[in-house]
Amino acid sequence: MLTLSPVDAALKALAEPRRREILRLVWNDELPAAQIAARFHDVTRSAVSQHLAVLREAALVTERRDGTRRLYRADHAQMDRLRQFLDEYWTGSLQRLQDLAESAEREKGKH
Repeated sequence: MLTLSPVDAALKALAEPRRREILRLVWNDELPAAQIAARFHDVTRSAVSQHLAVLREAALVTERRDGTRRLYRADHAQMDRLRQFLDEYWTGSLQRLQDLAESAEREKGKH
């Protein structure tokens, strides 16, 4: 079985719109799973639990137990690492594009 890198796991988790919405809900507040599930009228509680598990496995949310409740909060440190990766990826891509354009321009000037 192929193991995803932390970045790949995070990107795969974020590809699902409901997971992104769950992440928004727990961005600033720690919320119990039941309260998160109550926000989704078109999805079962079981499906929301599965989404939370994917987010937790991708380290995008943390889970804390309080008695029988499970409380979730966005993991800002992991989100910062993901943002840094994307910034570097984007910047590197733009730099490669600029290098190619400048190289093509130099070649064009030689002819």
